[in-house]
Amino acid sequence: MKRIFLLIATNMAVMVVLSIAASVLGVNRYLAANGINFGQLLAFAALMGFGGAFISLWMSKTVAKFSTGAQVITTPGNSTEYWLMETVGRQAKAAGIAMPEVAIYEGEPNAFATGATKNSSLVAVSTGLLQGMTKDEAEAVLAHEVSHIANGDMVTMTLIQGVMNTFVYFLSRVVGFMIDSFLRRGSDSSGPGIGYSISVVVLDMLFGVLAGIIVAWFSRQREFRADAGSAKLEGGPRKMIAALQRLGGLSPEPLPSNMASMGIAGKGGMMSLFATHPAIEDRIAALQSQR
Repeated sequence: MKRIFLLIATNMAVMVVLSIAASVLGVNRYLAANGINFGQLLAFAALMGFGGAFISLWMSKTVAKFSTGAQVITTPGNSTEYWLMETVGRQAKAAGIAMPEVAIYEGEPNAFATGATKNSSLVAVSTGLLQGMTKDEAEAVLAHEVSHIANGDMVTMTLIQGVMNTFVYFLSRVVGFMIDSFLRRGSDSSGPGIGYSISVVVLDMLFGVLAGIIVAWFSRQREFRADAGSAKLEGGPRKMIAALQRLGGLSPEPLPSNMASMGIAGKGGMMSLFATHPAIEDRIAALQSQR
């Protein structure tokens, strides 16, 4: 709750600073005189930015189950399912959260956690991961996902995405209107022209890319924290290091784009600025420094 309050307060503070700066610099008067109400646009941008992000959050469990075909374990039907339920239950209790739903899905090695709140969450693991890892390694992966839940990462990332969405929507329209006004100088036409529409589309994409880099950076920091949380829940970093080393030799299955930041594994390489997960080598080095 404290994390949510701080992020909302930060976003509101930034919006207030923007409003004051716009008034002092005369931007507000310029936009209003030319057909844009600065305050209304800012409010609408926040509504659009956070609305979509929170709708996605509240639908996250349903979407995750549907997109991966994950089957929730209600009554364990074999020793593996019993072990999964017992392990996640033990880790959830140690982390101070309610027992998440536990699911298995068909696929190459990966796992993810999602859910709107800490006490209404889902931990899912693939058959490939269960078959390709030892129990110690799988326990570390499960602890990593439980740590995501305990840290409130799903809500945190939703709020960060909401902030980014807000500013992408807001800035693209302000800059687009300025570009259109410049192009129409000396013209008798009133209202935004084709220059505005084209500018907004291009700027939405440009600012969206920049926002994606920022969101990905926060996601990578979140992964380091979840790795550290796994080490704490499992009595040291040994199991998590072994799990990451194992993942380094496997081919993790890509998760759907809306769930990429929730998984245990991700891609680095030339697109590392947009990667939701740090390089495995960096994660192992961070865990080794805890010893």
